[in-house]
Amino acid sequence: MGLPRTFVGFSSTDIHCYRLMQAWKANQHIDFNFTDCQLNSEINSENEQYIKKKCRERINMAGKYVMLIGQDTKSKYKYVRWEAEVAIEKGCTIIGVNLDGSRSMQMNTCPPIIRDIGAIFIPFSPKIVAYAIENYKMHDDKDNYHYKDSVYKQLGY
Repeated sequence: MGLPRTFVGFSSTDIHCYRLMQAWKANQHIDFNFTDCQLNSEINSENEQYIKKKCRERINMAGKYVMLIGQDTKSKYKYVRWEAEVAIEKGCTIIGVNLDGSRSMQMNTCPPIIRDIGAIFIPFSPKIVAYAIENYKMHDDKDNYHYKDSVYKQLGY
């Protein structure tokens, strides 16, 4: 079976974290890999409909949607929330990655669109992000999920 096809959504203020994920993937000493469905390059356009069309094409290729959750992600509606809506509509597995290191859903930073839908929430760290991308499946009971301490211990945290 191939690597999970993943689209990563993030606020523009957190692009450095997305680039760090790309660095993890490129580093042969870090066990982190996924098929990145993110846009290959920035779209040089101001046309919102065109940008959303291109993003939708990439999200439709993915089975997983990772949202990097920083301090301002909750207030990003134009693209970040829209991307999450498209991913949910498509039936992607939703993984919330807390940039503050929290191991569970944080009400003060988590966008409402990914709350109470069966998503999992994890901290920004290569082993647990890779584990969630490879293993997590959405739950039907619409709760907010997090891994038990035993999973973190198993991964060497």
